[in-house]
Amino acid sequence: MSRELETMDARAGSAARVKEFEPKFMKIGVLTAALQELTPREIRDPDPDRAVEDWIEYARALGADYIELSSALHPTESDVPAEAMLDPVANTLDLRGPFSPARADRVAAAMRKHRIGLSDVAYFDNMLHEDSKIRKKKHDFMLRVMDAAVMLGVNAVCGFVGRNQSLDMDQNLDDFRASFIPLLRAARDRGLVYRVEQCPMPGWTTGDNFHNNIGYTPGTWIALHRIAEQAGVGDHFRIHYDPSHAILMGQDTRSIFQYLKDTGYAFLIGGFHVKGQVVNSRGVAAWGYGGQTIQRGDRKEGRPAANPADQANAWLKQVVLCEHELPGTARHDPLGYLQNRTVDWLDHQLAARELLGIKVDETHLVVEHEYTPARIQDKARLLPILKGSIAFVRAIDRAAGCMCALQHEVLAAQGIPVQGVGREASRS
Repeated sequence: MSRELETMDARAGSAARVKEFEPKFMKIGVLTAALQELTPREIRDPDPDRAVEDWIEYARALGADYIELSSALHPTESDVPAEAMLDPVANTLDLRGPFSPARADRVAAAMRKHRIGLSDVAYFDNMLHEDSKIRKKKHDFMLRVMDAAVMLGVNAVCGFVGRNQSLDMDQNLDDFRASFIPLLRAARDRGLVYRVEQCPMPGWTTGDNFHNNIGYTPGTWIALHRIAEQAGVGDHFRIHYDPSHAILMGQDTRSIFQYLKDTGYAFLIGGFHVKGQVVNSRGVAAWGYGGQTIQRGDRKEGRPAANPADQANAWLKQVVLCEHELPGTARHDPLGYLQNRTVDWLDHQLAARELLGIKVDETHLVVEHEYTPARIQDKARLLPILKGSIAFVRAIDRAAGCMCALQHEVLAAQGIPVQGVGREASRS
């Protein structure tokens, strides 16, 4: 027998021993902030768990399998008026009062009834606020969020780091070490992971800073994680990656994931938000990637405008150059994908499987709906929009899973090592 035939027989024998690869899919959910007022306040305020029950039922109608439960300081307790924010954060989980085992049982009963799971509890706020009293209020609330997460049986909370506006970025690293590490210790003590969404939050204040959440990009994720590691809480700091924010900063998902893999930090990605973004080339031409810096109407006579609704114009820093959209639409612009002006969702999913080594079937894809023209506070009108987004995300996830499974089988049949290529790898 020739050496070539021997090699072919050996490969055939090896292929015969390869276990068939079954595609694995991510857990598809929706953030309850997608509809802030699903339950009218005159109903939900006296009955703080009614909003959660209503959202669980609504999630089933949307075709989701999970919810990411949004919590926030009640509008009567928040330091920022809802009118001053482009997207007010929903306090679906009302924590003005203690979250008790009885309340947790009520939520669990609704989840069982509608066959909906819970990915995590989310509270998006500035944990490094420069005012010490306001900061303490936010930290105390985050601890209540963590306690609720434990009672609800999840292993993660999601939020921001924020930024101390009185300090420069390097000084903020020191503030993170002094002030945020205790939150990570609190998460560790409760068996939780704190996952940071990486939005830079331009327009979060009426000041000139574009980066108001210091955990906005891989370079800062790594710097923050090293600080957390030195404090013994590195395993409790992870990133909840949202590709729309990468588009805002001129990045793309594959390059980010490749960078994380090359630097040994691929493990940092702990979950995914799904929110579209499209670059407005006209806005970039006028203002560049720093956004609109003057004449926004958010400041009057050198101070924040007295009318909170005027302060919301600070968000022109973002929306003048880049605006949220439905996942996959690219504003019906077929060149958007080719020009890196919107999210390439299929490549996003393929890159996650190929480069991050994540446990796909344990990872959540959460639709975080902020499609600006469709800020509809009407559940009937919003239902087909959200339902379509979730169906699109599910289809892309299935396509990516099957493509990676096929890739695995083709390479395995040729006797080619497949480690790190389209497989479900454990984190090292």
